[in-house]
Amino acid sequence: MIYSFDNISILRNGKRWFPTMGEIHYSRVPHQFWAERLNKMKAGGVDIVSTYVIWIHHEEIEGEYDWTGDRNLREFAATAKKCGVKLWLRIGPWCHGEVRNGGFPDWLLHKDFEPRTNDEKYFATVEKWYKAIYAQVKDYICTPGHASTAKNPIIGIQIENEFGHCGGLYDETGEDHMRRLQKIAQNVGFKVALFTATGWGGARTGGMLPVMGGYCDAPWDQRITEIEPSGNYIFTHERNDHNIGSDHGFGYGITFDIKKFPYLTAELGGGLQVTRHRRTIATAQDIAAVATVKLGSGVNLLGYYMYCGGTNPDGKLTTLEESRETGSLNDLPVKSYDFRAPIREFGQISDTLRELKLISYFTQDFGSELCDLPAFIPNDNPSDPEDFAHARYSFRCDEKGSHGYVFINNYVRHHTMAGHDSFSATSPDGKTIFPSGNLKDGEFFFLPFNMVYSGVKIKTSAATPLCTLGEKTFFYRTATDKATAYFFAFADDEQEAAGKKSFVVLTKADALNAWKITNDRLLIATNKTVAIVDENERTIVSGRGERAEICVYPAFEKLPNGWKSVGTVNKNIDADLNPVLFTQYVRETKAEKDVMVAKPVGNNTYKLDVSALISALKTGAADAISDCFVTLNYIGESARIYAVKDGKRMLLLDNFFVGESYPWEIGLKRFVDQNIDFADLELEITPLEKNAKIYIEKWPEIEGNNIAVLNSVSYEYEWSYEL
Repeated sequence: MIYSFDNISILRNGKRWFPTMGEIHYSRVPHQFWAERLNKMKAGGVDIVSTYVIWIHHEEIEGEYDWTGDRNLREFAATAKKCGVKLWLRIGPWCHGEVRNGGFPDWLLHKDFEPRTNDEKYFATVEKWYKAIYAQVKDYICTPGHASTAKNPIIGIQIENEFGHCGGLYDETGEDHMRRLQKIAQNVGFKVALFTATGWGGARTGGMLPVMGGYCDAPWDQRITEIEPSGNYIFTHERNDHNIGSDHGFGYGITFDIKKFPYLTAELGGGLQVTRHRRTIATAQDIAAVATVKLGSGVNLLGYYMYCGGTNPDGKLTTLEESRETGSLNDLPVKSYDFRAPIREFGQISDTLRELKLISYFTQDFGSELCDLPAFIPNDNPSDPEDFAHARYSFRCDEKGSHGYVFINNYVRHHTMAGHDSFSATSPDGKTIFPSGNLKDGEFFFLPFNMVYSGVKIKTSAATPLCTLGEKTFFYRTATDKATAYFFAFADDEQEAAGKKSFVVLTKADALNAWKITNDRLLIATNKTVAIVDENERTIVSGRGERAEICVYPAFEKLPNGWKSVGTVNKNIDADLNPVLFTQYVRETKAEKDVMVAKPVGNNTYKLDVSALISALKTGAADAISDCFVTLNYIGESARIYAVKDGKRMLLLDNFFVGESYPWEIGLKRFVDQNIDFADLELEITPLEKNAKIYIEKWPEIEGNNIAVLNSVSYEYEWSYEL
């Protein structure tokens, strides 16, 4: 593959490419689950995996590099290649990433030079670091002009992060700094076609491809109150997000010419990492509405930070989280880096992944054409983030405004938008009027007009494109949760042509649970179930509960082992189009009820005995038990679990309380092979003070001065089956 870019999009072999990118930090994920996480990212429609190479995780002690276990970058690159995803390495040297010192090792801060300046001694130290990284990944770089490397996963490199916005140099010397770092990276061997730099808030890019961001809230904001509505819910040509990194000061403007570069993102908030003082909850709708607005504003790469959460590794000298003790304005959990991401800390598939999948499936199948459709934002589209009275809308269309997509957003996090009983939109050329309908608070979607799909023109539609199977079957979804009697208006004389193809309209609920397992097969599962294709091209279905139910189109040629076929169901809810029959399959398994004990042993302290659950996991392969999730429903400021390992008490996991509706869920399978006494885990709950200076979206009731209580403990097995 040959990668390049112009001022519109990234190009792959000279053709427009609209990829979805998701962030995972390999050193925050147990290495034995790297392939599983990457396959789940692929199942969510992720094409490119981005990852920080965090300096302090690898060279905490100067000159002593650690590339083993969860820090084995070479093996992570090899795993990415096996799983068929591309890699974008973010090599720093500074990353932030909610890491101690922003990723800098402590020893670097005690040198006789100032980091992130143009001091030659600093550049020499960075060069050693870049060389160490290159030595790990040199066999996995896709180098332009070298056919033998065309299938290698590393197609892009990000230099630094927020340089000139969150620290660094703020003028032309900052541009020099970024150009110098890029040159050092190229000289040590990082010869890739795509070099990027974060571009928001006045950051310096050194002429590299700028990538932008956008979060629905700001847990790093120092206020402990509800903050102003995010500008990321309005359609705009402005690429900047003024609130990213606002703990370092508000940034204004951008430092590059937007006419010369495509509109790409690398840090749309796939979730939000809670801080001790500000514990915001990003819901699936909060995140997906931002992504939809960015798509309608002209973005040609959707990149999410984070896409997969994790757990901070243990340090040799210190803990490795961001903290006020080390000069940051934020305190983070010592261990948890869950981020409420699409894939959670223990590999759970969240509702956010399901929502974002609706967009990434669309861009995978229709994105190359979308890239050539610029954003047209009508003058009457509201530009004030606090305007909740008017519906927000935009178009991605050709220059004449004759065909494309209309994007509609009537959603703003934590705010009520006015309903519109007869909302309609007229295409920019004035020739297409979308049918009026009731637009409710909280709805966001996009619809095609005069788009041609495999030779069939759809004049207007009340359904949103989802994906295709080959050239004959097109899947759409209801734009909102409500049903409608009208879905498509085909161009004149094309109804017959449309009848020769399959246009399938799924309910949004079915679309959320749909998984494209091959280019010619779609699977719809029950909730909390995910279907992935692993690195060995096996389809694996994983979900909670002893009964698995899936609907598949087209049917399997051979009945999968252990499954029963129980009939067919028409999933096409458009009565005017051909019925499309999905075959239903079920599989049932029984598990013995295991024992888990939680008992108080002291002030705000409990003993947890999960030894029986661990034993079930150790023998679970025979009956398809793949994980066990323990839910701790507690109220307190935070909670920690300690274990005894090799005779020493160690912090195993921690959690910041965010509200009673969001209990702490822990996956056990990562601990199966660890030398831990699972009958003697200790849970400590720190009391939540009634007058604590903390932002929690919904405070619990507190009688007295504080509260620390474990209300309930439960568990649920995950089952995995090969199809």
